[in-house]
Order: sequence, then structure tokens, then C-alpha cells
Amino acid sequence: MRSTTCCAAVGTLALIVAAAGALLAAVKPQETSFEVRKTEARVVLYTIHRGSFDKVGATIQDLMTMAVPKGLIPSGPISFVYLTNMELTPKEHWLTEIRIPVGEDALKLAGALGKFTDVMKLAPIDVVVATKPEGMADPGPVYHKLYPWLSENGYVPIEGPREQFLTNAESNDYSKMKTEIMIPVMKVSRTK
Repeated sequence: MRSTTCCAAVGTLALIVAAAGALLAAVKPQETSFEVRKTEARVVLYTIHRGSFDKVGATIQDLMTMAVPKGLIPSGPISFVYLTNMELTPKEHWLTEIRIPVGEDALKLAGALGKFTDVMKLAPIDVVVATKPEGMADPGPVYHKLYPWLSENGYVPIEGPREQFLTNAESNDYSKMKTEIMIPVMKVSRTK
């Protein structure tokens, strides 16, 4: 039973992330609101994916194939941390850190999983969050509003953007997924 559940989790995760390949499709601009939130401390299994999102499902499949036999079972939504600027970098050179929350006991494997795959504990941080609704194929308009909002509200980004996948899609269609776009931030004081 456990292996069936694990295989289902792997298949679901692969579907979620394979859908991110549709990032460049056009959409109508939609209203976006932002909120500041503190993340919780958590342990994640992560790996680095290089290239466009059309092959990211295979990277996740490989990660889960390695992780499940070691007892590393997903315990929350998958997220991506975008390490390169997709507007400036050719897609074959995009770097994305794929993070899957796992239990605290996974830390015993830290440093033993490979060159670009590991387990780490993330500290709580402040993030500005915008929800990408289902039906939006290109999150570009969200980002184009988000960065000016940061400046206008006294925040500066302290790390690259990330995206947490909240819903599964039955197809590889990113537009059918609801996600949260997050920017880790720090509040700056304005002195005159």
C-alpha cells in the first residue's frame, strides 16, 4: 500500500511541475493583490533543475525515485525557487531549485544525497505573496506589478522569487494551476 501511495505522489508531483512549461503563453492582465507573510520553519528535499520547464517533470520523477526508498515522503506542496532571470537567460540555461517539504527526520540524510540534491532546514522569513489564479498562463504581469509594489511599500527583495503550487492539474497545463508567487523580503526604513 505504501509504495502505491508513493507512486501516486510521484505521479502527481510530476504532473504539477511539468505544467510549468506553459509559462510563456499569453494571458489577459488580471487584478493582483499582495500580502506580507512570515513562512514557517520547515525541512525540504531539494534538487537543481537546469533547462526549460518542459523537462522538469523528469527531474522531479528522478528526485522522488531516489527519495521514496530512503523514507523521504512529501509532506506539503512542491515549490520552485527561480535562480536565474528567465527574461535575460536562454531557457536551456535556466536554473530552478525544486523543493519538496519532508519530515524533520530527513535531516539525518543531509550531505549524503548527491552533488545537487540535499536536505536542508529553512528558517522562517518574510515573503510578499501574490496568488496566480487558475486560468493565468503567464505570471509575468504579476511580477511586473510585484516589484514596484515592493519599492512603494518599503521592502527590498533578499532572495530570488519562488512559486508554491497549491492545486494539481490533470493535464500539463500551468494555466490550470493555482500558485503562490513569493518574494523573500526585508523591510527598509526610510530616513530623511
